[in-house]
Amino acid sequence: MDPMVAVDIGRQAIIMTLIISGPMLIAGLVVGLVIGIFQAVTQIHEMTLTFIPKILAMVLVLLAMLPWMLIRTIDYTINLFDMIPTITR
Repeated sequence: MDPMVAVDIGRQAIIMTLIISGPMLIAGLVVGLVIGIFQAVTQIHEMTLTFIPKILAMVLVLLAMLPWMLIRTIDYTINLFDMIPTITR
């Protein structure tokens, strides 16, 4: 296997991971930012106030985006399996 092919496969895997996890991470970031602003304004600094809304938002985004994530993952896996015969030693 050519080293560039291995690097390209690794690069594609990292990009796919970022694309699939991006919506959940962005939802957690936005909710965390809103909660942080709320805590700064009200001076309520309860740790559970930060984590529970983030987890709920990320679970909701996961449930909403799960079909899209599965389709992307299946397409990537099929593409990876289709590439196997073209890889030479």
